[in-house]
Amino acid sequence: MSLIDISQRVTPRSAVFPGDTPFSLRKVASLSDGAPCDVGTIETTLHVGTHADAPSHFARDADGIGEVPLERYFGPVRVVERLGDGALTAGDVRSWNLLRGMRYVVRTRTHVDPDVWPAAFAHLDPAAAEALAGAGVVLFGIDTPSVDQQDSKTLDAHKALLAGGVAILENLDLTGVRPGPYELMAFPLRIPGADAAPVRAVLRTLM
Repeated sequence: MSLIDISQRVTPRSAVFPGDTPFSLRKVASLSDGAPCDVGTIETTLHVGTHADAPSHFARDADGIGEVPLERYFGPVRVVERLGDGALTAGDVRSWNLLRGMRYVVRTRTHVDPDVWPAAFAHLDPAAAEALAGAGVVLFGIDTPSVDQQDSKTLDAHKALLAGGVAILENLDLTGVRPGPYELMAFPLRIPGADAAPVRAVLRTLM
């Protein structure tokens, strides 16, 4: 067995949604300045790099990320592939032979550059999201910034997944990962009431 890191690195160059807060890291105490230890502080959008969306990100009075059950982010997962920037359709999703209680993460790009916000990217159309939710999928992850198209004002895919209890991971890095079964570990930070949280997403091979 081996571990495969499928999370994006996070640096001040990390691309964020246009107008959102970029990541920054600065030292407030430094060994080189005579302090007894290094201490750093960060400022960032919660949606930086690989992250988990909370229901409260797009639904009023819904759970924050600190309230979402951890079980959704740990367990059997299937990596599937549908390369291209077009919307994923219900037909694409059903071709994965969806299993109730399974997690699915989709590779849509052969290479992910965390420093570049893509001009176009794959996302779920609402019918595809409804198919995932209707099949009883536990979690859906994608290697793009959002499960909805960038200019969506209604976030229909997010809402359809929420209606089915499907957890959401975005901005995965599946470069070089082969389709197939794995074990997923992708726990979000425990921040009560937060609309999202960064994750260190990891696949464990089963053989």
